[in-house]
Amino acid sequence: MKNMFCVLLLSMVQPVLAQTKLEKAIANLENNYEQEKVYVLTDKSQYAAGDKIWFKSFVFDGYNRSTLSTTLFVELYNSDKKLIDWRTVLLTNGEGNGDFQLKEDLPEQVYFVRAYTPYMTNFNEDFQIVKTIPVYNPNSAESLVIAKSSDWSAKVFPEGGTFINGTPTKFAVRLSSSSALPENWSGKIIDSQNPNNPVATFKSFDKNVASFKITPVSGKKYQAIIQDNTGKSKTVDLPQVADSGLNIEVSSSKEGIKYNIKGVNLKQQLQGYKIVGLINNHLAYRANINHLTNEASSLIPTKISNGANGILQLIIFDEQDNPVVQRLCFIKPGNLKIEKAEIVGQSLKPTPRAFNSIDLSPESYFKNYTVVVSEDNGTPTPEDENILSSLWLTGDFTTRIDSPAQYFSKNANTEALDALLISENWKRFDWNTVLSGAAPAIKTQSQQYLSYRVKPVKNNALLVNTTVNLLSKSGQNQPVFSQFKTDQSGYIYLNNLNNQEPLEISAFVNSENKESGNDDLFVTIEPLVTPTTFKGNFPATKYTLVKADKNKVLPSTISRAINTQKNIKKKENNDIQIQEVALVGKKKDPKAELDKQLSSGMFSSVNSTVFDFVNEDQNTSGYTNILDWLQGKAAGLTFQRNNSGANVPYIRGQQAKLYLDEVPTDPTMISSLPVNNIAMVKIIKASGLVGDAVAIYTMKGNMQAKTNEKETKKNNSSIIKGYDTPSEFPIEMIDDDAPEKIENDTRETLYWNPNLFDSDYVPPRIKFFNNDSAKQYKMLIISFDEDDNILYDQQVLK
Repeated sequence: MKNMFCVLLLSMVQPVLAQTKLEKAIANLENNYEQEKVYVLTDKSQYAAGDKIWFKSFVFDGYNRSTLSTTLFVELYNSDKKLIDWRTVLLTNGEGNGDFQLKEDLPEQVYFVRAYTPYMTNFNEDFQIVKTIPVYNPNSAESLVIAKSSDWSAKVFPEGGTFINGTPTKFAVRLSSSSALPENWSGKIIDSQNPNNPVATFKSFDKNVASFKITPVSGKKYQAIIQDNTGKSKTVDLPQVADSGLNIEVSSSKEGIKYNIKGVNLKQQLQGYKIVGLINNHLAYRANINHLTNEASSLIPTKISNGANGILQLIIFDEQDNPVVQRLCFIKPGNLKIEKAEIVGQSLKPTPRAFNSIDLSPESYFKNYTVVVSEDNGTPTPEDENILSSLWLTGDFTTRIDSPAQYFSKNANTEALDALLISENWKRFDWNTVLSGAAPAIKTQSQQYLSYRVKPVKNNALLVNTTVNLLSKSGQNQPVFSQFKTDQSGYIYLNNLNNQEPLEISAFVNSENKESGNDDLFVTIEPLVTPTTFKGNFPATKYTLVKADKNKVLPSTISRAINTQKNIKKKENNDIQIQEVALVGKKKDPKAELDKQLSSGMFSSVNSTVFDFVNEDQNTSGYTNILDWLQGKAAGLTFQRNNSGANVPYIRGQQAKLYLDEVPTDPTMISSLPVNNIAMVKIIKASGLVGDAVAIYTMKGNMQAKTNEKETKKNNSSIIKGYDTPSEFPIEMIDDDAPEKIENDTRETLYWNPNLFDSDYVPPRIKFFNNDSAKQYKMLIISFDEDDNILYDQQVLK
């Protein structure tokens, strides 16, 4: 067939003057519709209450790691959309990580992790990732089970959206359900006037889609009859056959994407029509039909994407620049550009609690790796979702796709992926809106790191157009002195802060003498980069809750996780006991004397940790809340934010009681207590008459806090929390000769490292200790090079 096209390729870098309506629309699209998507990797697919969820986030702008955002909000919700916890994650080259500590009393149900950047809130909330996390609890009255195949619905989609008389047309059949889809299904196409003679038949490629091809006849009504493996049947009408229009037929190969278009009964045939190809809302291909013809074809070379994989959106516009046909297709579906890890050495021993190591090549172009190693039980378990399916498919669609990772597996069916894309629509934008010249309202601009608004108030009045000196101090670092001038509203703006430790900001109105002129000076700090309320609905899942049996049976992985939690507690208890034994026989020290002076018998316990603020300098400068200071200070003590944003203490996953001078209190009351008024804090672990508790004691009589720093008034200070610091994944051997006597090591995740670096040509080394049962290991490695080529390697090692 004669090629009638004048082709413009993006790689030719030829300037295109934005003159026509279509050209203006493409410029509008490229300049105003840049959007991000997120993938969240977790160390496991399901958890027990009391577990810790380790996560790694990847933020993409199209098919590259995003440079738009440096902040990611990751939130944990229960099934009732109640916010359980959240993290503010620092992004570096589009990557960031963190963790959630689950409470031991969490009810068994499906939980959801929502992840989004502030910039993503400018667009449809449906594109924010919501990841399903099933959490099991042996003490819950309900049990999670996988729902049986429920009622489903079906739709049929003609390729390009047109169904024209006498024109062979490919259709996709797509099933959807609120829970589980049938394992397999089939169907036939009938002419309603002659139902006993099928026009075509089809079988499902997978749970999602099937395809067929027919040549319609005008005036006939066609129907699809679909039946699943349980005998359930549905009948769906095909679109009405048209007498005129435009048909498109597309096929993808390693050479490129070939399309054939055919016009039927068009007044000016195809003259004046344009073919536009977009990748990630950017022009990648354009061709014009300049002659009278009813048929035309062309091969779009893979160089439009530099040989990379991704979705190409093909749109055909008529002579009036109206979109008449749209088709999504995947570039090089049978030739995925995925690199594999280069392992240069390994030492793996299947014996219990043995030390294992895997060395990656120091000469690789990939320098920063995300690595997960877990026990493999020998049973193949295909992934439902992975970074490939998120990057190339689900991150850009809002419809539910069952097991999308299958489309990018080793033995993937490219016909199934093509049928799926025929059934999808690109909803990142609407062509009518773009052609009208409208652009999305960008209320939240992309910005570097976190920003804050400081409001100094003196004598109950705002300081307008006033020079104010700010002293900032983080941890043990030297304080930094800066001078600012408030604006006409009395504010100071602090932009681009990326601190992962609390930052104390103190204000002074006299730069020459910071100690004077600060009476009645108060400072409040408002964060300008903040989370947004989730307004939508969580996606349907394959799980349902049923009443638990008397003898509740848990999945084996959950029983092992619960045993691992017990091992951790046992180890922490023995660590504490060893420390206590070392103190036996010693003279009473000032801390013991203080404890004796302040504690009553009810709060006396050998299984406690005491922090003395009278005799020891506890370095509390920069902290306005003692609960913030306590984070990370005692083994087994963690904190969870409540709905008011206050930190609530938990000891070994159980909420601890909170006392002020041995009177029950709450975190809100403690947050208003000046840290310099505290004499002692005692962490009591499951002993004595009070059980798990945090007891806080205030100064008595002439007591004074011991500090090496000059005490300053805190009215003029406030704390900037900054980004959440990720916990460190424990990599340690639990030796059966050690005092803790751990009988059965049942850890599932043996190694988690979201930031394994290559440095100075030393091989990046994966190091972990075996549990008691693993004979082989499942290893996942993800990385990106400087050009954002992806390394994705999942293999079983023996």
